[in-house]
Amino acid sequence: MKVRGSTCSGCYALKGNYKRFPAVQKALNRRLKSLEDPRWVTGMITLIQGRPVFRWHDSGDVQSAQHLKNIFEICNATPETAHWLPTREAQFLKFLDPEVVPKNLKIVFSDHMNDQGRGVSWWPYTSGVTTKRGAATCPAPKQGNSCQSCRQCWDRDVKRVIYGKH
Repeated sequence: MKVRGSTCSGCYALKGNYKRFPAVQKALNRRLKSLEDPRWVTGMITLIQGRPVFRWHDSGDVQSAQHLKNIFEICNATPETAHWLPTREAQFLKFLDPEVVPKNLKIVFSDHMNDQGRGVSWWPYTSGVTTKRGAATCPAPKQGNSCQSCRQCWDRDVKRVIYGKH
């Protein structure tokens, strides 16, 4: 987050509601702790069932191999939902065969640096951040910061998504 030119430099999760309000910080810590609860998988299945799309983590990442295994279990139990999991945790992907990932889950490895170009060749789905005007493929900034009908991030036919630096 302090590395100049990194995608974490100036990240939205390091400012605003995430850091400003103690109640938000407390809720984030409670959710992190809930990963250890044996009811977490069934609870998440209940919350996700019936949704057309689900994004894992608006801020945060895969915490352990068991956490990723639990996400797979949830995806398998919610086949009608398209799941998107952005991650920077190469340690969990480098030795993972993309073929074992549930077909309704798209795990996207995120570049570490802005304007990096395709950062890795060992994972089929990647994302990057650009500082160049007009180079982003994500339309959200032009749509009130909303995905609306865009599903690039969930679509396995889309191998790379580029977000504008914000």
